[in-house]
Amino acid sequence: MRFASAPSNDFGAILMEYVNQFVAAVNDYMQTGFYKVNATQGLLIAIVAAYLLHSWKEIFGYALGAVLVHVIFDVMIPVLGRGAKFELPRLVDIEYWRYLLALYIGFLIIIPVFYLIKTLVLRAGGGGGGH
Repeated sequence: MRFASAPSNDFGAILMEYVNQFVAAVNDYMQTGFYKVNATQGLLIAIVAAYLLHSWKEIFGYALGAVLVHVIFDVMIPVLGRGAKFELPRLVDIEYWRYLLALYIGFLIIIPVFYLIKTLVLRAGGGGGGH
């Protein structure tokens, strides 16, 4: 019994196109997120998050919290520092949600780097292992 199927090379080409588009989109979000977090404000938030992080399992929650803190700072720094008018973020704008996703991915990249440095420094420092 034979089954009718699409030519395998067409299916493979379509599948590869979708995979390439997906990988390109993920790469774009990673680069954008890294560059958005790689400013003084984002790096300070990431350092504090890494300092407070106790295990690798908590990274997703801490990255989400870091995005929330970043958004609060984005809104409040102009108000408190420059006397600007208080404005809520544009929550109905799809580009704003893409910005938040890029921030989240950026924090998912940077917080583990600082956490790894923290764990290596604390492990190397020892804390009084007598000779």
